Amino acid sequence: MEATGPAPQAMVTRVALRGRHPSAPIPVQGPPLGDGVRVPLGETGASVFPVVLGAAEFGWRLDIGKAHRVMDAYRAAGGNAIHTADGYSAGQSEHVVGQWAHTRGIRDELVVTVRVGDHPDHPGLDSVNLVRAVEASLARLRTDRIDVLSLDAGADKDTPLEHVLATVGWLIETGKVRAVGGFGFSAAQLVEARILAAAGYPRLQVADIPYNILRRRELDADLPLVLAAQGIAVTASRALEHGFLAGAHRSRSGLGRTVRGRQLAAHMNRRGKRTLAVLDAIGSELSIPIASVALAWLLAQRLITAAVVNASDEAQIGDLTRAIGVQLSRAHMTEIARVAG
Repeated sequence: MEATGPAPQAMVTRVALRGRHPSAPIPVQGPPLGDGVRVPLGETGASVFPVVLGAAEFGWRLDIGKAHRVMDAYRAAGGNAIHTADGYSAGQSEHVVGQWAHTRGIRDELVVTVRVGDHPDHPGLDSVNLVRAVEASLARLRTDRIDVLSLDAGADKDTPLEHVLATVGWLIETGKVRAVGGFGFSAAQLVEARILAAAGYPRLQVADIPYNILRRRELDADLPLVLAAQGIAVTASRALEHGFLAGAHRSRSGLGRTVRGRQLAAHMNRRGKRTLAVLDAIGSELSIPIASVALAWLLAQRLITAAVVNASDEAQIGDLTRAIGVQLSRAHMTEIARVAG
């Protein structure tokens, strides 16, 4: 894991917008960021590329060879952070990521986040299943530690958070886990976690939240306030809403009756079409793909530290990483907000 340090170009600078012309660029990220830029991942001690590569497709829609080519392209673009889960293809995603990092000899260059709680062999977050899940993930990843262990709050409604964090504390003490985060935590659960941290339990340092242009109003109203008050880093999963915000699918024909097809079809309404039309116009104006526009919007949000994005082809990596350093104008932001609701 890469330690943070005083690197000005890696810091995300937020500047007040008052008094600026409506069409002037919003200085949400300071100067344009180049390949290899890093931003601090909260207080974990890690620094990550602002676009985190999601591995949900690996071992499922992408075979090992294609997945390795995607990760090679991501690394070549300056990327260093990969998000996987023990529930992705029952662990196959972790196996693919682990083999890639091992054969390239680059494990120490990477920040690996693993979400646990949903594997069929050890579901939930009770002490026995949590330890077994971590051990199994380490074996599949061919590594001795998980950089950020992400606890899936929706995977276990019965085990008290105090018991979960006590187990995580042991995992950190033994060196198997370096930092802890959470997926699906409510504002109330984060407050509870902070109270427990004050009593000596491990502190939640990263929150993984499904967030994008179309989900901007779905957050619990208190969640952003709690996240900011606690200094928790936020990674935005579903950054392109299963690919819809990349613009590749614009009609229901050909989607089929798969889970992905139903997810995409849910946005093929007036709101979705108007949103894509605005992203098309901005992309044309800036000469960038609409996926880059959608990610630039996301990275401009004060709440967001990094975006988690899946790629199904190495050619897509360029579109995803081009968003870094793009500065949308206030007029662009206003128009996106208007059509997305």
